[in-house]
Amino acid sequence: MKDDVLNTLERNVARLIAENRSLREQLQTLTEANQRQRAEMLRTHEELLVCQREKQILQTAHALSGNTENREYAKRQITNMIHLIDSVIEDIAVPIS
Repeated sequence: MKDDVLNTLERNVARLIAENRSLREQLQTLTEANQRQRAEMLRTHEELLVCQREKQILQTAHALSGNTENREYAKRQITNMIHLIDSVIEDIAVPIS
């Protein structure tokens, strides 16, 4: 009777150890897959940022080369930004007494 209980216990412990190994291997595999997916996500995010910058450049170029109204509007916006930058430079250049 004791032998039967011990044998059953040994089989159960051996089964649990095998399941534990299997689960650890699965965890390792999933962790590696997660790391690869994370790296891919970061790479894709960087590509998205580059595409967004390129889109903005293309939109500006299109506005400048588009119809006269868009071109004039873009030129006014650029002129306004230049004036704003000039005024900021003047404010910075004035010595504080």
